[in-house]
Amino acid sequence: MKQVSAFIKSIVNSYSVLFFSQNRVLGIILLLVSFFNPISGVAGLSCVILSLLVCHLLKFHGDNLQLGIYSFNSLLLGIAFGAFYHVNFLFVIWLITACVMVTFTSVIISNHLAKSKLPMLSLPFILLFWIVLSAANSIFNTGLQQKSSYLLEEIYTGTGNIAGIEASLALALPNLVGLFFRALSAVLFLHSVIAGILISIGMLIHSRIAFSLLIISFITACALNSVTHTYPEGISYYHLGANLMMAAVAIGSFFTIPSLRSYLLAVLSIPLGFITINGLTGFMSVHALPIFSLPFCIVNIGMLCLLLQRKWTGKLQLAHIQHYSPERNLYQYLNQEQRLNDLKYIRLNLPFMGYWTVSQGYDGNITHKGDWGQALDFVITDDEQNTYQYPGTLPEHFYCFNKPVLACADGIVEAVVSHVEDNAIGKQNLKENWGNTIVIKHLNGLYSKVSHLKKNSIKVKPGELVKQGDLLAQCGNSGRSPEPHLHFQLQVTPYIGSKTLRYPFAGYFNKINGKNLLESYAIPADGLLISNAEVNSPLKKAFDLQPGYTAKLVDSNSLGQYWEVFKDPLGQLYIYCKTTGAAAYFINNGSMFYFTSFYGDKQSLLYKFYLAAYKVIFNDAEDLVINDNLPLHLTHSKALLWLQDIIAPFYRFMDISYRGNVLTKKNGLSIISKQYTIIGKKQTQTTEASVYIDHGSLQSFNITINGEHTEATWSTEN
Repeated sequence: MKQVSAFIKSIVNSYSVLFFSQNRVLGIILLLVSFFNPISGVAGLSCVILSLLVCHLLKFHGDNLQLGIYSFNSLLLGIAFGAFYHVNFLFVIWLITACVMVTFTSVIISNHLAKSKLPMLSLPFILLFWIVLSAANSIFNTGLQQKSSYLLEEIYTGTGNIAGIEASLALALPNLVGLFFRALSAVLFLHSVIAGILISIGMLIHSRIAFSLLIISFITACALNSVTHTYPEGISYYHLGANLMMAAVAIGSFFTIPSLRSYLLAVLSIPLGFITINGLTGFMSVHALPIFSLPFCIVNIGMLCLLLQRKWTGKLQLAHIQHYSPERNLYQYLNQEQRLNDLKYIRLNLPFMGYWTVSQGYDGNITHKGDWGQALDFVITDDEQNTYQYPGTLPEHFYCFNKPVLACADGIVEAVVSHVEDNAIGKQNLKENWGNTIVIKHLNGLYSKVSHLKKNSIKVKPGELVKQGDLLAQCGNSGRSPEPHLHFQLQVTPYIGSKTLRYPFAGYFNKINGKNLLESYAIPADGLLISNAEVNSPLKKAFDLQPGYTAKLVDSNSLGQYWEVFKDPLGQLYIYCKTTGAAAYFINNGSMFYFTSFYGDKQSLLYKFYLAAYKVIFNDAEDLVINDNLPLHLTHSKALLWLQDIIAPFYRFMDISYRGNVLTKKNGLSIISKQYTIIGKKQTQTTEASVYIDHGSLQSFNITINGEHTEATWSTEN
């Protein structure tokens, strides 16, 4: 039954992916609309089914098959056959032959272009249908009988004349409105206002951003033509829809993260499309071949090639992770831009134990200047902000002197200096500026350096492997150091005295007014009192979900759902619900657990656990408040979300915040979390949840979403 369901889903996706979507409603609308020309509808659906069967037979399994990537070109081929040719016995023979050929071509081209991070678009259809047309027009008889219609005149000649097509509806609508709908229908080789209206409804349901780009590109194309008079009789509605409008949607909202810059890029695609259409039409007319959607392919692939050459992406971002929804691409990107620092940086801890004060931060006013400005100095202070106990005349009087200095991350010791004498208080050794120093290599191009260490206190040697938190030495007062302190910096070369590198610490507590605030992937500023976050072992153990972990969750109705943890080809961990097919990706970096994305059924227990344990810090400090944000597409106010979608690339007026804390109980720990929808200054609580942990294991969770309560218990796990 599941295989049948998956096969039907692949068929629907083959239609929806024509408009860069996986929306079932849009896919079903496109399937039904394709039957406005019954022959095209039957031929298109038959080709999709045949293509999927061929892929299954040859074991071309995977996401591309499920998403319709291998079969949408076959759909275009079938629709085009029905639009171009009359049905006879040879029609069926050549349709089957061409369908198999276009399927093979799709697999080959998509896999080769994917290596360069480029899409195949409709290239397989164009190439194979050119072969079909050339064969039908050759001196050898294929038996295909070509039709004569206004659509074919549009495709071949590029004129805008559509007289006699749906005359009554055309008269009732303004000319440009009718042209807009006909242009949309032309993507399916139709010339129907009604079909265009239905497709518009499907597109609006699928994406407000994509629909807005359809309108913007249509207006831009018409305005450009009115200025340039490139097409005196009007733009061909086929080229307007299949090339100009679709190109704008693709480059403005699918291949790039929607933004002001992506919209400008979409507008730029219109004049590029104009000149490409004109140039190719003249060239291909020599061979009596229409250009179909080749301009669309050339403009998009060309722009993507150009964007992929950039060394610095700036604010125009490519959609590297594709959710087949411009809104979700945008909201997920914005949400993960700050949250996925674990994938951008190696985790650096503070190089000491306990609370220390930043006595000089980046670009400080004492010694951290110019190329050596990205460094930090640390000292220990008392409640009166003194760095020493009376009388403060000897290094031993200073709180940080002789305190342990730790490795900030795993690495190999690159350089060591340990012979420099510690200075008397107030004196400095400018000749041996850095004093006793250790340099550790963490990655190629990433080294850490600690300086002003105590003489002969260094515990490591060059070439030695160290782990994060290992003892390196004691804090001293050597080198350019008038009083004991610890100097720390990151650099790209192994040499003592190298220029500094700006690089954040993975996480630390910032103590303000007696309360701990967690800073994640940040650089501490002057005067801050900071420490590494202590890890609560039972809490850490409970969320140590490694590949192979399995669990059975039972809700209050005694219905069970089975979970298992897997690792994908990119090394990312995720929980998969075998019962519902839902998946929730997460990161556990040793000091916290947090979810990064969710796919699937939002009624599943996995989705509710995703909300309840969205972010967990492995620390049980009562004053620690965990703050985070969820992607906007998870809001429960769909009407409000639609309004936000329309202007999301330019302005966002709403947010979803997450707040959590850990409560220690006699018989375990509870993670309490709440979620709020924030609009302007108005804040509305939508979710409240708790996760119960005992003896280092997840025991149960409960969650209330807009008044609907759910409870679930772990019945088995390993």
